[in-house]
Amino acid sequence: MRMLRYLTAGESHGQALMVIVEGLPSNLPVTTADLAAELARRRLGFGRGPRQKFEQDEFELIGGIRHGRTLGSPVAVLIKNTEWFRSDVWHEEMSPHPGATKKPLTQPRPGHADLAGMQKYDFVDARDVLERASARETSARVVAGALAKLLLKEIGVDIVSHVVSMGSVSSGAAARPLPGDRDRIDESPVRCFDKSSEAKMIAEIEAAAKDGDSLGGIVEVLAYGLPVGLGSHVHWDRKIDGMLAQAVMSIQAVKGVEIGDGFSGAARRGSEAHDAIAWDDATGTYRRESTKAGGTEGGMTTGELLVVRAAMKPLSTLNRPTLKTVDVVSKEETVSFKERTDVTAVPAMGVVAETMVALVLAAEAQRKFGGDSVGEFKRNAVSFAESLRH
Repeated sequence: MRMLRYLTAGESHGQALMVIVEGLPSNLPVTTADLAAELARRRLGFGRGPRQKFEQDEFELIGGIRHGRTLGSPVAVLIKNTEWFRSDVWHEEMSPHPGATKKPLTQPRPGHADLAGMQKYDFVDARDVLERASARETSARVVAGALAKLLLKEIGVDIVSHVVSMGSVSSGAAARPLPGDRDRIDESPVRCFDKSSEAKMIAEIEAAAKDGDSLGGIVEVLAYGLPVGLGSHVHWDRKIDGMLAQAVMSIQAVKGVEIGDGFSGAARRGSEAHDAIAWDDATGTYRRESTKAGGTEGGMTTGELLVVRAAMKPLSTLNRPTLKTVDVVSKEETVSFKERTDVTAVPAMGVVAETMVALVLAAEAQRKFGGDSVGEFKRNAVSFAESLRH
């Protein structure tokens, strides 16, 4: 049985990031344009910092792809950190050779991995932690997710995300976007499907920027065309909602994940909290009449729309540092150091959340349908779908 898995390596200001994706079937069509498009989407969003203007995510396909198709072997992609090549500062600061930094960062930022990482790994310089903890690592994940999305499209699965709240501003739209709305969403400065909320979200970001502060928000990820039965009820670690929650929660600065109505559903009575089941004569399949459960029941996909939301906290690095901390050397009270930062990264986080959802769904589709080639994978998926029709 082929199992999709991936591994990333590299630091934010090091020479490059690397991702290796194992378990893709052979003959999956892949182009550099596919990967470049997803990496470009990750750089979107009003409120991003200056790094997005010059970090163009130049990458090289190192292995696993020949003449625009996968070989069934691990796919390796190198993503260059163009800032490392632009500045000699990072050559010295991030050198892998013996030496020491001239500017250790000893004022850990509240809300970041700095202090806990320094204590865990016995460091006195926060850069030893923050370089790997940085959300720059998500560019490697997005490459893996782009490959996962290409695999899912082979069986008719499409994923889209949109911002539903920014700071205190929430979208009032009840309608959800379809896959065909992706370009429209990406054209929005805040990746919001609800045009009536867009200007308010931008104003919220501008107000925070004026104060040197940061903003969090919530994104919604939607997966259309899913088959029934991804995941399983038989073991705790194979429940699809549990895997989705872990994957999305692993995104830097995400502090909450819900499936379907999640927390709001907990306030309802059982008679109002579940999706009624109906029979569709036209398709010869069962269907749910609502999306309260978000497309999962008992740890498995139901074949309905998958709905996952992720809440991102405000970034812990501020353009006007005011967060109280302690210098780890002098033990004196001070404020956290300032590293170049965004006002918000919520719009980009939606693209990363798509990635994590796609990786979970693709891995479970591979587990269910198997196949060493894309052709075999698709035949197995079609055969299973046909077996459900009565």
